[in-house]
Amino acid sequence: MTTTSSPDIILHNAKVSTLDPHVNEAEAIAITNGVVAAIGRNDDIMRLADSTTKIIDLGGKRVIPGLNDSHTHLIRGGLNYNMELRWENVPSVADALTMLKNQADRTPAPQWVRVVGGWSEFQFAERRMPTLDEINKAAPDTPVFILHLYGRALLNRAAIKVLGINRKTPNPPGGEIEHDGNGDPTGLLIAKPSALILYSTLAQGPKLPLNDQINSTRHFMREMNRMGITSVIDAGGGGQNYPEDYDVIRKLHDEDQLTVRIAYNLFAQKAGQELTDYEHWMTITKPDAGDSWLKMNGAGENLAWSAADFENFLEPRPDLAPVMEKELEPVVELLATNRWPFRIHATYDETIDRFLGVFERVNGRAPFETRFIIDHAETISARNIDRIKALGGGIAIQHRMAYQGEYFVNRYGSDAAKDTPPIKKMLEAGVPVGAGTDATRVASYDPWVALYWLTTGKTTGGLALYDDDKLVSREQALRLWTEGSAWFSGEQANKGTLGVGKYADLAVLSADYMTVPAEDIRQIQSILTMVGGKIVFAQDKFQDLSPALPPASPSWSPVNFEASPAMRQNAPIQTHERACHDGCGNHCGMHGHDHQIAWTRPIPAADKNAFWGALGCSCFAV
Repeated sequence: MTTTSSPDIILHNAKVSTLDPHVNEAEAIAITNGVVAAIGRNDDIMRLADSTTKIIDLGGKRVIPGLNDSHTHLIRGGLNYNMELRWENVPSVADALTMLKNQADRTPAPQWVRVVGGWSEFQFAERRMPTLDEINKAAPDTPVFILHLYGRALLNRAAIKVLGINRKTPNPPGGEIEHDGNGDPTGLLIAKPSALILYSTLAQGPKLPLNDQINSTRHFMREMNRMGITSVIDAGGGGQNYPEDYDVIRKLHDEDQLTVRIAYNLFAQKAGQELTDYEHWMTITKPDAGDSWLKMNGAGENLAWSAADFENFLEPRPDLAPVMEKELEPVVELLATNRWPFRIHATYDETIDRFLGVFERVNGRAPFETRFIIDHAETISARNIDRIKALGGGIAIQHRMAYQGEYFVNRYGSDAAKDTPPIKKMLEAGVPVGAGTDATRVASYDPWVALYWLTTGKTTGGLALYDDDKLVSREQALRLWTEGSAWFSGEQANKGTLGVGKYADLAVLSADYMTVPAEDIRQIQSILTMVGGKIVFAQDKFQDLSPALPPASPSWSPVNFEASPAMRQNAPIQTHERACHDGCGNHCGMHGHDHQIAWTRPIPAADKNAFWGALGCSCFAV
């Protein structure tokens, strides 16, 4: 394969998974002006070089197209990344509490310690959550907020005081503040089933100054680059107002400091004003406004506040309000009429069924001329997959079951969990499918946890959810994370595979994803990441090629003191049984002492007495 000018860069001596059916696997890539100019055998590509070409010997490493998270929250997550203590891959409660204590000691008033997303008690050797007593002992004076999946948050006494929560504080709609026998708040916030109580509480914490938010977003993108991520689709979020909350990412774009390509969706912010939001936004922006680094992608994932179910498997499936169709339909019709792509959050098939009824009615009056996306779809039926296909839609799936699988099995049974979500049925139906994380709250932004879950069917705690015939191959999983995700921003012609004319977005892996033992997939990271032919991250033998990045700010940021999840050896999965007396010091007369449950079967979420006992209650309620 030839090119008309000498390449700017040649990567050679590699195993390249192009995912391009015309090339399949190659040994070298030539890059010119940020795109792939030629790809093939070492000898053929090296002949294209001249004295100006930069040549990088990859030493036989695996190269993949850059990973593309089709549903994440980078813009909001970047503003907070430098404030967050991450527990991904921490092996024990003891280690987590040590990290918490150290961060509390270094965090100045009035800032909080935040543990937000990416962890599950099933990753810990103790197979339990930390108790409120342990949290208060580790951090007696600094406010602490710990988010546990979609179901609850743990606050220490200092946080309760700062927030002004007391025995008279009313429960918000869809949430519960737990009180002890004396009527005082324990520090446990419970989603019943809405996570609004958790997120609205988190939102009350101090924010970083603008310069620190800029620095934080740069560090978050660098961490994504370390994972091999080169593109994302940002699904908006509550409290993420357009355009004001996009100032940081826009500034980084204008100063050529983005290291991840971002397509962002606009998320309706206020209940009752959703239609007004979109009518206003249509006067100031339009789909594809921007460029290949930062562009507007359409509406969602929230289109109407009444049209949202909650993925909290500790609680029963919520039914949407009867007014949902009446509120959602005019929004969808506005979007369809103006040819705006849109996406919508839906966990359960019952929710998707009602949404599709709305979409079909609107399509009958204003035929869809662009893509729409169902996000999550854990329990979607074959019938509704076919309805999505008929309307020209796609499905974005995430690895939320890797963190909540144990809870789903306990509530609905192991048989029901075997198709959550039914990825192979989606692919067989010919529906576009893209993969992602739904990070940063709850699930980790780590794509290798997702690729591990997709190919092994296991949770982060080692529970095997799916039969072998439900699993996808490693290549197919990689396609979902690259070629598949590109459809969700309408960019499949430009990225997702490593073919001539495609963006030179790629990652050189620390280990060969295609051949390593399954349990080692979670250990993989990138040792060299390129976006548009530009090196945005490098380490190990290529570390001298990595662009400089200022230290994380403020100076007390956990990023300056703790290994990031990508740098941390993941905790070995605990699958053996262990007796409760093995080093166990927790007992509660009120809630019991049945830790063996947590070792031998999914946690008994429906039994409150056994639930807290299994989690090592010491006690939450006193």
